[in-house]
Amino acid sequence: MTDPSPKPLRLSELSGRAETPFELVPDAAARAALVERLELLGLRKLRFAGRLRPEGTRDWRLEARLGATVVQPCGVTLEPVTTRIDETVTRRYLADWHDPEGDEVEMPEDDSAEPLPAALDLAEVMTEALVLALPAFPRAPDAAPGDASVTEPGTAPMTDDAARPFAGLEALRDKLTGDGD
Repeated sequence: MTDPSPKPLRLSELSGRAETPFELVPDAAARAALVERLELLGLRKLRFAGRLRPEGTRDWRLEARLGATVVQPCGVTLEPVTTRIDETVTRRYLADWHDPEGDEVEMPEDDSAEPLPAALDLAEVMTEALVLALPAFPRAPDAAPGDASVTEPGTAPMTDDAARPFAGLEALRDKLTGDGD
């Protein structure tokens, strides 16, 4: 698969009684396009396989497995971090979907439900599932959070003790009572 987005499936052309299996295994060029699009360091393996089956008279259910080996920069050291992703992907495409109205809406119980599209782009579903599965802040195993101090040259960096709102009063009290530690 060179094109990262193969021809979308027109749901009206699929059998309303049988499931439709699918498997997407992007080749090196398609993975390179995804690396650039998602700003990754690397994407060694990617496989999205499952089935699309009718649910009721007009709705559809997608059940699939997403497998990928992703390389991202460490959030602390920027060193490459390799992550293996193995996720179950479930989406329900509903014909009677209604967008919530109003300024405030509650989160639906079923977060896998979406409006029924005329055509389903499996490559986009795969990409969305991959993005949702990526670690937000990947961390190298030996990465430890360091102390960062940014000050002007010749100025002492601010400490946690100095940031306390009553630190000055405490020092004044100690001076007045003669409790110098």
